[in-house]
Amino acid sequence: MRTFFFFVFSLLFTQLQAQFIPGAEQTKPIAITGATAHLGTGLAVENAVITFAEGKLTYVGPQAGAPSLAGHTVIDAKGKDIYPGFIAMDTRLGLVEIDAVRATDDMREVGYLNPNARSLIAFNTDSEIIPTVRNIGVLTAQVTPDGRGLAGQSSAMSMDGWNWEDAVIGMDEGMHLHWPSDFRMTGWWAAPGGMKKNEKYDEQVQSIQQYFEEAQAYAKTASPVDNPRFQSMKGVFAGSQTLYIHASFAREIEDAIAFAEHYKLKPVLVGGQDAYLLTDLLKEKGISVVVGPVHALPERGDDMVSQPFETPGQLHAAGIPIAFSVGGAWEQRRLPLNAGHAVGFGLPYEEAVKGLTLTPATMLNIADRVGSLEKGKDATLFISKGDALDMRTNILEQAWIGGREVDLRSRQTELAKKYKEKYTRGE
Repeated sequence: MRTFFFFVFSLLFTQLQAQFIPGAEQTKPIAITGATAHLGTGLAVENAVITFAEGKLTYVGPQAGAPSLAGHTVIDAKGKDIYPGFIAMDTRLGLVEIDAVRATDDMREVGYLNPNARSLIAFNTDSEIIPTVRNIGVLTAQVTPDGRGLAGQSSAMSMDGWNWEDAVIGMDEGMHLHWPSDFRMTGWWAAPGGMKKNEKYDEQVQSIQQYFEEAQAYAKTASPVDNPRFQSMKGVFAGSQTLYIHASFAREIEDAIAFAEHYKLKPVLVGGQDAYLLTDLLKEKGISVVVGPVHALPERGDDMVSQPFETPGQLHAAGIPIAFSVGGAWEQRRLPLNAGHAVGFGLPYEEAVKGLTLTPATMLNIADRVGSLEKGKDATLFISKGDALDMRTNILEQAWIGGREVDLRSRQTELAKKYKEKYTRGE
């Protein structure tokens, strides 16, 4: 029994050791000089000066037009790069700790139609995964419930805060609809099988249509009956919430777009593996795309193996706004590298940065605060020793969220230091 309690105490002590205190409010103006500033707007400024005070950017531009830096804490970043904080879309950050331990997962509700489910209130600011993605530049995330059908509402959250009330930037900004799959893969990732048609596809689509009909009718009338699920849908029909539709194959995407148009909604497409086949339709309807993982195999056996890498560049060339997503929680450590690999297959570099910053901020309706380095916005940015989209040089030196300098340590960096010391000693 004593051994058991010692084990539990040791585990809890280890967990407490790994927690890092949120950043303190900015008290003195800061100026960063000499770096290449990637603005997030598709442009970059060499030898830039960036100043911020009280958590807000006060100047971003070339050294020639910079204000006096008297009274500022000056950081010389010559030869380095500055970026707006990256934004992770469609992620379970803060909702999942260990995938294989059910007790640490709070990412979905039971059932098929749960528009009232809010990821916001389940967000755990003490998650040990958050520091591991913060130190590769992910400073904001769209924390999204998982599931089938209507999974629920997502919120835009800062990656620094004492609790979810502190961390929230865009409360309940979107509703997530997982469109039924026309086909499904059999087998599993280690032993994939063939494609199998979903014989219940039309029936599942009709059930969603019926639900939206009822929810829309509820939103239009002063119903004496309090229905929490229908009540949660009012923002979608009023236009205050974005409808994110998760769909992969061409037919599903076409059906989903027609569905949204019927209800006079302007959706954002999430996943969209076949989006490159429908660029004319997406462009005509003005639909943005949250591109699924670039590091993936194509959906079909006769597609080029490079297709997932090429899709972001093809969508951009067609004039379709894109953002990047890799799903999951800890997977966000690969997010900048996904964008970087898309650059190698036709996507312009600064547009890849934009797909991690301003475009997702625009989708989330928080572009007035984050997403680009522009005067008046929150000072949410970081300094990297090199290219933040390259796994070899994405080494963050400093980062700020709303002007608060954040701790870039994580459990992984502390373990790296520990075992580096072991081998330095030769033990």
